Amino acid sequence: MYPKGNLFIEASHGKLEAILKEPRGDVKGVGIVCHPHPLGGGTMHNKVVYRAAAGLIDAGLATLRFNFRGVGNSTGDHDDGRGERQDVLDALAYLTQNYPNLPITLAGFSFGSRVGTEVVLDDDRVVRLVSIGTPVDKYKDYDYLENLRKPILFVHGDNDEFGSVENLNELIAKVSPVTDTNVKVFENCGHFFDDHLMQLRMTIHDWALEKMAENRT
Repeated sequence: MYPKGNLFIEASHGKLEAILKEPRGDVKGVGIVCHPHPLGGGTMHNKVVYRAAAGLIDAGLATLRFNFRGVGNSTGDHDDGRGERQDVLDALAYLTQNYPNLPITLAGFSFGSRVGTEVVLDDDRVVRLVSIGTPVDKYKDYDYLENLRKPILFVHGDNDEFGSVENLNELIAKVSPVTDTNVKVFENCGHFFDDHLMQLRMTIHDWALEKMAENRT
């Protein structure tokens, strides 16, 4: 049986199924995690998405996972990334309504990275980005990140099937001169981080804490 979310978010096509979890103690910020490609079985329950969200929650962020249109109990139909950009905006609208004035960290895995990072490039509500398993071999149009002016963390496997480290490094070489860029590449690791899920969680947790501390100084 498909595991349901715990809320629905109003969307342009109806509703987005989502899961929202708050940290223990004070909420220090807000997180949102975008899942991988729906046509490849991607959902908000993906193990990488779950661990990324857990890392943000551990760092004190109330964090939302949601299903893109046509996935799970979300309405609408898959739109090859076009309509999914609006889904990200609808999810952000929900977060800003319920957590006004709190900074947002957006994380995206694979397809979720490609869709999410472009949507929030100039969105002042989102202050930092995490790109996981950046599919630079599949989507060769990441050059828009050269206009990024927000801290970004790239988390990657050295054997990623959808993005070679060589091509990722070419992208990072373009991004790092213009913004605060951090990179973590796991050895003997594929696209889905099978044996590195806890390290993935801790990497995101530690980086989020570091960046929040910098903003307080």
